[in-house]
Amino acid sequence: MKKIFTCIICPNGCEIEVELDKDKIINIEGATCKKGKEYVNQELTNPQRNISSSVKVVNGDLDIVSVRLNNSIPKDKIFEVMDEIKNITINAPVKIGDIIKPNILNLNVDLIATKNIDILS
Repeated sequence: MKKIFTCIICPNGCEIEVELDKDKIINIEGATCKKGKEYVNQELTNPQRNISSSVKVVNGDLDIVSVRLNNSIPKDKIFEVMDEIKNITINAPVKIGDIIKPNILNLNVDLIATKNIDILS
């Protein structure tokens, strides 16, 4: 069986064609770097994703702060993590890098702020 993957690891976005025999890679073509091969292997065995979103802020000069995970999570946990994120509200001030939610869903991944939010004056 042949499968085509678009690598998301670097800006090249290589189209990688993989020939599979059940779960075993027989041939792989199209990766311009070794990261592409690693990506395909991960996609086949344990797909991972990162999440960017926003969280409500109380008493801030903005009503929301952008956030992201500090590491990837299993792809099948995305919706559970997003459900957790949508229920979070924090108080201003917020600084870039602040941990908004440590060890979200016990995945050993923290939710961190990616924007500064000052207290409403």
